[in-house]
Amino acid sequence: MMIDKSILLLLLLVLTIGCSNKDVDSKRDENDLASYINPFIGASTSTDAAGVYHGLGKTFPGAATPFGMVQISPNTITGGDNGSGYSYEHQTIEGFALTQMSGVGWNGDLGNFLVMPTTGELKTSAGTAENPDAGYRSRYSKESEKAEAGYYSVRLDDYGVKTELTATSHCGIYRFTFPENERSRIQIDLARRVGGTSTLQHVKVVNENTITGWMKCPPEGGGWGNGLGKADYTVYFYAQFSKSLNKFGTWSADIPDGWSRKLEDVTSEPYQEVVANATLKEGITEEEGKHLGFFTNFSTEDNEKVLLKVGISFVSLEGAKLNLEEEIDGWDFSQVRKQAYENWNNALQKISVKGGTDDENTIFYTALYHSMIDPRTFEDVNNQYIGGDNLVHESENFTKRTIFSGWDVFRSQFPLQTLINPTVVNDMIQSLTTLARESGKGYYERWELMNAYSACMIGNPAISVLADAYAKGIRDYDISEVYKIARNTSEKSGNEEKGFTVRSDAVDSGSAGYAIGEFSISNTQELSYTEWCMSELAKALSKEEDHEKYLKLSQSYRNVFDSEKGWFRAKNEDGTWKEWPERGRLEEWFGTVESNPYQQGWFVPHDVEGMVELMGGREKVLDDLTNFFEKAPENMMWNDYYNHANEPVHHVPFLFNRLNAPWLTQKWTREICHRAYKNKVEGLVGNEDVGQMSAWYVLAAIGLHQICPGDLRYEITSPVFNEIEIQLNEKHTSGNTFMIKANNNSSENIYIQSAKLNGEPINRCYLNYKEISVGGILELEMGATPNMSWGLEHDR
Repeated sequence: MMIDKSILLLLLLVLTIGCSNKDVDSKRDENDLASYINPFIGASTSTDAAGVYHGLGKTFPGAATPFGMVQISPNTITGGDNGSGYSYEHQTIEGFALTQMSGVGWNGDLGNFLVMPTTGELKTSAGTAENPDAGYRSRYSKESEKAEAGYYSVRLDDYGVKTELTATSHCGIYRFTFPENERSRIQIDLARRVGGTSTLQHVKVVNENTITGWMKCPPEGGGWGNGLGKADYTVYFYAQFSKSLNKFGTWSADIPDGWSRKLEDVTSEPYQEVVANATLKEGITEEEGKHLGFFTNFSTEDNEKVLLKVGISFVSLEGAKLNLEEEIDGWDFSQVRKQAYENWNNALQKISVKGGTDDENTIFYTALYHSMIDPRTFEDVNNQYIGGDNLVHESENFTKRTIFSGWDVFRSQFPLQTLINPTVVNDMIQSLTTLARESGKGYYERWELMNAYSACMIGNPAISVLADAYAKGIRDYDISEVYKIARNTSEKSGNEEKGFTVRSDAVDSGSAGYAIGEFSISNTQELSYTEWCMSELAKALSKEEDHEKYLKLSQSYRNVFDSEKGWFRAKNEDGTWKEWPERGRLEEWFGTVESNPYQQGWFVPHDVEGMVELMGGREKVLDDLTNFFEKAPENMMWNDYYNHANEPVHHVPFLFNRLNAPWLTQKWTREICHRAYKNKVEGLVGNEDVGQMSAWYVLAAIGLHQICPGDLRYEITSPVFNEIEIQLNEKHTSGNTFMIKANNNSSENIYIQSAKLNGEPINRCYLNYKEISVGGILELEMGATPNMSWGLEHDR
C-alpha cells in the first residue's frame, strides 16, 4: 500500500513532538525500577581494556540484597588485582561463592564457600584458565549468562548444568538443573578465598541433608592486600541440600607446616599439585584441616533440580543456623528470588527519575543499585556481631556494618546516603565507633574490612563522614565519645607537627607494588580538609579552643604550594622541596596518591577561595581548569588531566560553580555522565570502589552534588533527567519529597536558563541542605546555549 508523503511527514512531526524532552523516552513500567538493573555494568577487571593497571569497574554480577551480608556470585579467578573474583572476559567459572567485594582495587578478599556442580570424575583442584580440564572449573555459555536484581544464572558447558543463584540478607540459595548422569555432584571448596586461602577449616555432617562448619581467614592466608590489609575473620556456615546425603565425603590437601600461604604461594604449581592430589575420604562425618573440601554424589534424571541453601555468620555456628531458619525456611527458590527483586524495587524507590532514554535509566538505576551494596550488615538476625576485641557483642539501636572504603566513599557515596539512607550512615558511624572502642585503638580506621584496621590509602575520611552527618542532623550516637575518637584520629594523623605531612602509615598499591607512602601533597591536602571538618564539629559543640586550632591547621595546604612553580609541590621531611620532575605537575605519584599534582592540587574543598587566590586569581584558574577538562580523552579513561577513573578529581567539575562559570559545571557534568558511564560491561571507566563511582553518577545525574562534605552547600548542575523525585527520610528530615524538574531538557538543551525554588525565582547555582530536607520543588528551564548571567555569585 502506498502512503502519501504528507502523512509520513505528519507522523514524523508527531514523533518529534512526543520525544521533545528526550531523544528516546523509556517505555518500561515506571513502578518496576528493578527491571533497569544491569549487574554486568562494570563487571570487568581487564587492564587491557582499561589501558592501566587499575583496570575497569571490578563489580560482580551475582545476586545480593540491599546492604546484605551475602553476595552469591560466579567466580572466575582467585588471585591478583581482581577483588570481585569475577571478570566478564574470562572464559571459565571455578565456582559460585557466597561473599564478594564490589569494585575494589588491590588484592581482594572474601569469595568464601565456593560451590561447584559437577559430573563425572571428582577433581579437587580448580585447574587453570589455560587448562580448565585439569580441575573442576568449567567453560560456560556466555549467551546463557543472565543477571538481574537479586538473581543470576548460567549454563556450565563442561557439565551441562544450569546454575541459578539468589539471596537474602544473610543467606544464599543455589538451584542446579542437572543432566541425566550416574555421577552428578555438588562440591564445596572450603579453603577458597579471593586473594589467598582460608588456612583452617572444619566441616561436620549433622543429618542426612545438613552440614555445618567454619573457615578461618587470617592475614597469613593472604586475602585483603595479600595479607597487608590485616583482614582476619571466620565464616561460619549452615548448609542444607534438597537431595539426601547418601554418598558424601571430604578431600584434604596435605599442606606442609612450613609452607607460606600467601596469594603467590597458593596459586603456584607446587601448591596446586598438592591440592589436586588431596586425600579423598568417603563417608567421613567430621573433619578439620588446612585445605578441605566437601562433596556429595548422587544420580540425576534429565533436568532434575537439586537445591542447596546456606546461611552464614561471622559470629557462630548457631548464628549461621538461625540466619538460615529465619530467612529461608523452605525450598521455594522462586519465592526467595521474587523477594530479593522486590527488596531492590523498594530500595530504588528512594529516587525515581523520568524522561531518560532506556540506556540512561539503566545506567542510573544500576548505579543506585551499586551504591547500596555496602556498607553491608555484619551482624546476625539476633543482632549479635563479632567485635574488634574478637568477642561477641549485641548491637543496640543500630545495625553493625562493615566495608568502609573511606578514601573513596566520603566524596559521593556517603553524601548520597545522607539523602536517601541516613540510617545507614548513622549505622556506619556507630560501627566505626564500636570498633575503635572494642579494639582499644581509640581512633577511626580509614579503610575498615571485617574489623581490620587495614590502613589502606590516606587521610581521615571517617571524620568527613561524621562531620557531614552531624551537620545534617544525623546524630543517633554518643557525640561526646564520637568527638573524642575523632579528635584522637586527627591527632594521630594530622598536620600539626610540621604544618605538612610527608609520610603516612597508609598501605597503598602503587605501580611498583605495595609501599608506605611519601605523598606530601595528597597527605597534607586531605588532612587539611578533615582538620577543617574537625573545626566545624568543634564549633557545633562549642569547643572554641579546638575550633580555632583545627581551623588554623586546615590552612596547612598552603605549605605545599610553591609560589615559584605556581602549583603544589612535593616536600621532603625536612621541609625542602623535592626536585621538580621533567613532566612537572603531570608526573604521577609525585607527592600524590594515584594521581599527579595537577589532579590532586584541586583538592581544597573547604577553602576554594583561598585556593583560587594562591593559584593566581579567578581568570587564571578558570583558564587552567578549562584546559584540565578539554585535554581529557573522549572516552574519559585513565589520563593525566580530568581523570574520572579515580577519586581525587570527583569534586572538580563542580568548581566552575564557585568560579562564577556555572554553565561549565553544567557542560562538563553532562559530558562526564555521557562519556564515562555506559550500559555495557566496560561501562565504568575506573574501579567502582564500593559505590563511589556509581554514587557520583547518581548525584550528578539528578543535578545536585557537594564539593565539600561537612558544608551544607549542594551545587546545582544540569540534570540528565526531566524529573527527579527524592524520597526523604522522615526520621531525619521534616519534608517528604524533594523534586527537581528540568523543563525542555534534552541532550542538546543542557544549560540552565533560569530556576525557581518552590515557585520563587532563584539566581544562584546552589542549594542549602536545609532547603532540600524540608521538601519542595526545584524547577529548571533548560536551553541549548549557556545563560552566562544565571547563577553568578559576587565577584572573586
